[in-house]
Amino acid sequence: MHRGRSTGRVSECLTRQRDLKPSVTLTGMKVLVTGGAGYIGSHVVLALQEAGIEPVVIDDLSSGFAAFVPPGVPLVEGSLLDRGTVNRALDYHQVDVVIHLAGFKYAGVSVSRPLHTYEQNVETTVNLLGAMQEAGVDKMVFSSSAATYGTPDVDEVTEQTATSPESPYGETKLVGEWLMRDAGRAHGLRHTSLRYFNVVGSGVPHLYDASPHNLFPLVFEGLLHGRTPRINGDDYPTADGTCVRDYVHVADLARSHVVAARTLDAGEPLERVYNLGSGQGVSVREIMTSIREVTGIDFEPEVQARRAGDPPRIVASGALAARDLEWQMRHSLTDMVASAWEARQQAGSTPAP
Repeated sequence: MHRGRSTGRVSECLTRQRDLKPSVTLTGMKVLVTGGAGYIGSHVVLALQEAGIEPVVIDDLSSGFAAFVPPGVPLVEGSLLDRGTVNRALDYHQVDVVIHLAGFKYAGVSVSRPLHTYEQNVETTVNLLGAMQEAGVDKMVFSSSAATYGTPDVDEVTEQTATSPESPYGETKLVGEWLMRDAGRAHGLRHTSLRYFNVVGSGVPHLYDASPHNLFPLVFEGLLHGRTPRINGDDYPTADGTCVRDYVHVADLARSHVVAARTLDAGEPLERVYNLGSGQGVSVREIMTSIREVTGIDFEPEVQARRAGDPPRIVASGALAARDLEWQMRHSLTDMVASAWEARQQAGSTPAP
């Protein structure tokens, strides 16, 4: 039950409405997507629309883009650090569930910027949970990370694998899970956390990964500027000697976020945490081969020495999510590379950083 809802007009500085409405029958459910103007968040917004669920986006546009938010979807331009903005957004839009994706997501950079990372990932979550409690919104899907596991000593990570984060980023994601756990104990928040490794690909050509730190955009930009991609070590105990990692398509990921939100709204039980993993993984060399084939740019990656601390193989099992969240790897490696490359090409010669 929602409490204290306002029916007055929201100011232009709070929400920007557009005209086009989703073409599917609406369910009456509204979901606030924090970080919904980002790469993953915008795909979640599209998946919500496809499911007939009304999304509302809040984003400070520090790494997201207003153009990524579909026409007709309200966009609240503001920071989760601004409690008043969050309160007004929840109240005005009559939100039922929150999907919390906003945050500072660069694990490597978080080591040199720990205070900024904690501010963006922990303080914002505290503000959001407090605002939700005041508004009577008691359901949250949290975008967590496999960085909570650190470097596990098992080939396949499950939800029972011990957490041992090795960066401030991974620590803040674990703290976010703890905050939801404690809010659940204290005042009945219903929640689940989704952990995943590397998200790639594109569900529609105009949504692309603009991160300056992720593998696919780094390789694409390098090739387009005449730089040879690099492999760090080819003497690991794997099939082709290169590290094996877990890559999942962003559209598959988005779909399970929506299923989680819908399940919570229906009052059905969910586990506290799920891994959205491939269960298989792909090697760095396999990725390079696929990129060469898809782009038509001929190259031979330069092999460098191993990086310290890189384990040979880290892959997550998605069995639990397959059981409860319709999780499925619907896209092959070629699909992932091809869709990412198409989106990069459509972005033009100077995609946003």
